[in-house]
Amino acid sequence: MLSRLAPSAAVRSAVSGSNAVRFASAAAPKKEKAAAKAPQDSESFCMNLFRGKAIVDQVFPYPLNLDDERKETLQMILDPTTKFLSEVNDVVKNDENAETPMATLKQFAELGAFGALVPPEYEGAGMNNTQMARLAEIVGSHDLGLGVIMGAHQSIGYKGILLVGTEEQKNKYLPDLATGRKFAAFCLTEPTTGSDANSVRSTARKSEDGSHYILNANKIFISNGGFADVFTVFAQMPIKQADGTTKNKVTAFIVERGFGGVTNGPPEKKMGIKGSNTAVVDFENVKIPKENLLGAEGEGFKVAMNILNNGRFGIPAAMVGAQKHCIKKTIEQVTTREQFGSKIEEYGDVQEKLTNMIAKQYACESILYILASNMDRGVQDYQVEAAIAKVFTSECAWTTCDDAIQLHGGMGFMKETGLERVLRDLRIFRIFEGANDIMRIFVGLTGIQHAGKHLQAQASGGIGGMIGLALGRFSGPSGAFDSVVDPALKTSAASLDNCVSLFGRTVQDLIVKHKKGIIHRQFEVTRVAEAAIDIYAMAATLSRCTETAKTAGTVADYERKVANYFCETAAVRVVNHLKEASASNDTLVSTIKDIAKTACNNGANPIAHPIDIV
Repeated sequence: MLSRLAPSAAVRSAVSGSNAVRFASAAAPKKEKAAAKAPQDSESFCMNLFRGKAIVDQVFPYPLNLDDERKETLQMILDPTTKFLSEVNDVVKNDENAETPMATLKQFAELGAFGALVPPEYEGAGMNNTQMARLAEIVGSHDLGLGVIMGAHQSIGYKGILLVGTEEQKNKYLPDLATGRKFAAFCLTEPTTGSDANSVRSTARKSEDGSHYILNANKIFISNGGFADVFTVFAQMPIKQADGTTKNKVTAFIVERGFGGVTNGPPEKKMGIKGSNTAVVDFENVKIPKENLLGAEGEGFKVAMNILNNGRFGIPAAMVGAQKHCIKKTIEQVTTREQFGSKIEEYGDVQEKLTNMIAKQYACESILYILASNMDRGVQDYQVEAAIAKVFTSECAWTTCDDAIQLHGGMGFMKETGLERVLRDLRIFRIFEGANDIMRIFVGLTGIQHAGKHLQAQASGGIGGMIGLALGRFSGPSGAFDSVVDPALKTSAASLDNCVSLFGRTVQDLIVKHKKGIIHRQFEVTRVAEAAIDIYAMAATLSRCTETAKTAGTVADYERKVANYFCETAAVRVVNHLKEASASNDTLVSTIKDIAKTACNNGANPIAHPIDIV
């Protein structure tokens, strides 16, 4: 799963080319210019957020809706899975030995965990995304290394076959993969290719008789790479263009180890998720039957993005599970540990840390099941929400585990407590399936592009459009949330409404100020993205709390307190990030650039030691 690096090319696909993003300017467009193509509207909450619009249909009411049959099916899998994770799988030994035994994986496979989303006709469990999220959450709470094996296998390893494979490919591969008779891996990352998927240097060419392809590739950091039988591999292939020229384009293939020419290196020595297998996989003159082309020739980048976007909710699910584990251990600690004559749960700093852990976990879980449920009901435009979910949950899980260790004191640092292993395991989740730095840029620029196109169209509408543009910059809150939230959440709803309004004005001002140059303003773009992440988390939290408060009984008031607390703290972060994005940052950005460039040009930090100068 270290190969799950969502490419910066995904960012470039949203903002690439000199004409890809045309931002509105204060000047009326020249009459001789052709009318711009009308921008597409979106039902995505986050995409509309960048226009300062609160379109709540994908958030309110909370879309989670499992019927009784699906709930029963889910429980039939969760009960034996929980027992297996507690009594059979030994997470400590897996970590110490840097391996999860194949016998353990085979037992896990018998529970249906490796074919959760595969339809029953292909021997899968036939679960939907919501059910799968719950399963991944349980696994993540026990063993993140096993979760990586599971995710690398089904969320990305054979997901391409499930999504875009032919019927023949599905019939051939899915039954063995869904049952764990065979394992899969996703092969994208190379020594020179991480976040930029379009820069792969692996090559594939078609044989002269057209019967097969010949693949040469060196893939690194491949989860399950040491034992996988089936690989989804991406390589550059010469594709003939309409004008008769040839251009290399990424193409996807289904490759079997049995084809020959497939070898792997020893397991990588990693900081965490040691129970998972990560290895170099080499493909040398591998002959791939033409029937094993995945998708169309030259469409591999789209295939990769489809796989990554569709499977991205798996990480948030595991992160929610890990947070719950850390919170449980923390409560056990603070309610039994005494210092200075009182149990440490009585101290304000401890209470604040625990409250923050609980509030963030609640928000993460709220986002997770909105995302999974929207996917289940056929929502197509969720790529920004999926990226936000990945960033937010992986960051929250890291800080939650770190605070859990802090509240355990010295014992938190000891191996026997188990939290140091969780912290090591968690670190990678901020890197793979899209490094969080890249994902923030993706969120920011994708939304800004969407808003920019609409602003351009509005500015092109003559004097009326110009007046509307000017007035729109100062429009107030919409009040969209007031009527859809629980009465006890109305203050938070008003705060959210204010955040959406301020967000929209800030984005518009940045577009007007920087125009296409905003692409290169990462200082501002990342802060806009941070604000968007918190706003979406606020909306998800209020929606979930509104729905669950109806049936939560005596715990309803507690949930309302948690939701209101999260929104109060998140709103402060939103305002601060937007203020930073709106400020005159040229001097600060220039200073940042100068310091970094000087150090890089020097080959090391050039600051002299005080002993040498005093």
